[in-house]
Amino acid sequence: MGLNNQNLHNFLFRGFLKPWEAYTGAKINWIDLAQADYNPRLQQAIATGTVDFDIIEMGAPFEGDTAGKGLLDEMPDWVKDQIEADDLVGYLQPPVGTWDGKSYRITIDGDCHTFSYRKDYFGEGSITGRANPPKTWQEVNQISKDVAGKEDPLTGLPAHGYLDPLKGWGGFGFYFLENRAAAYAKHPNDPAWLFDPDTMKPRVNNPAWVQAIQDVMDLIATDGAYPTDQINADPGTTGFQQFLAGTGSMLMWWGDIGSNARTSDTSVVGDVVGFGMNPGSDRVYNSISGAWEDTYNEAPNMAYLGWGVYVTKRVSGDEKKRKAAWSAAAHLGGKDISLWMSAYPSGFQPYRNSHFQYDEWEAAGYDRAFIEDYLGSNADSYNHPNAAIEPRIPGIFQYYSVAEDELAKGYAGQYGSAQETADAIAAAWEKITDQIGRDSQIKLYKASLGL
Repeated sequence: MGLNNQNLHNFLFRGFLKPWEAYTGAKINWIDLAQADYNPRLQQAIATGTVDFDIIEMGAPFEGDTAGKGLLDEMPDWVKDQIEADDLVGYLQPPVGTWDGKSYRITIDGDCHTFSYRKDYFGEGSITGRANPPKTWQEVNQISKDVAGKEDPLTGLPAHGYLDPLKGWGGFGFYFLENRAAAYAKHPNDPAWLFDPDTMKPRVNNPAWVQAIQDVMDLIATDGAYPTDQINADPGTTGFQQFLAGTGSMLMWWGDIGSNARTSDTSVVGDVVGFGMNPGSDRVYNSISGAWEDTYNEAPNMAYLGWGVYVTKRVSGDEKKRKAAWSAAAHLGGKDISLWMSAYPSGFQPYRNSHFQYDEWEAAGYDRAFIEDYLGSNADSYNHPNAAIEPRIPGIFQYYSVAEDELAKGYAGQYGSAQETADAIAAAWEKITDQIGRDSQIKLYKASLGL
């Protein structure tokens, strides 16, 4: 079971596994899901105990919902050797992919959000009048207001600044508010930024998160800051139908933007796109002291911790099926095809140390300066000391999904302020925590933070 986004994911896996099927004689049946349908389908299977798939493409945040409930099959030792797991970048090494000391995940992706921007919006004579792209979210918002009503230098259409997705995406859209909030909320001296570790009290309605929501509301209130009908734009729209197609000048997204910018027939920005880390902030909120600190802060958002391939307990009692499932999964996660997966616009980001050999990308046809820029933004994010890493706790996408619902109401004006919107999210999160079990969530959240 996996995604069918942009004709990638499962569609690519079919091609990779066709020779495997021919070689082994095994037959794979496919369950293809749109991004917005993925979490509801998985949660339904978990809640009803009807896991009807042997292999699943899944992100590490769901490990609490699956491995934590005994639904996954432990990885055999021969698989670890075959996939050369020691080549994974540091932040994807254990404990990611493990639960209670047991390994379950074959990593096929290294996820983080990076900043993409239009270089033709900056420099001498540019419409922003700024020499360089923004370093902070404060600058991002100001630029977005400044270019409203101007003409895009590439397309001649209305110019726009930052592209916030205002429509939910099955829980995945919450990552895009997190980008803004991370710079404000992820203090360098505190690993937590979503909940208080000792109580699981949500931090999503503290001043840092409220500021992030207010930033979006400020642009909604600025005529021309966003493209028309942005209220109905989900992240798929902002990435592929807007930014790559020449609408807007700044975007946070996964690595798909970099891998598609010069390889997709629908991209028009390949020659004018630049990359960087998540913008920072001129100030950071200290949740422990309860006060803002006037110091520069940056915190890359390691959104989703990458896709992996997992095998479920459905095959645990049948050694032939179990070996077949792990063999197919290991083929997808093998080092031999992993560079192709990262370099091709596959939906997957670099995730092995060996993927950062610039010469190999250049030999594949990429421009050296472009690939150093793109890969550099990934490497800088992966290795940042204040990276905002999400917890692998049960129900994490329940929290994200209900947050999207409340944000939609706030953006549509159904709440009176950013604070009211944030308070509604926090109240909903408290209910989820109580339903799952507060004590167990505290224990697992602390463990995920290394506390």
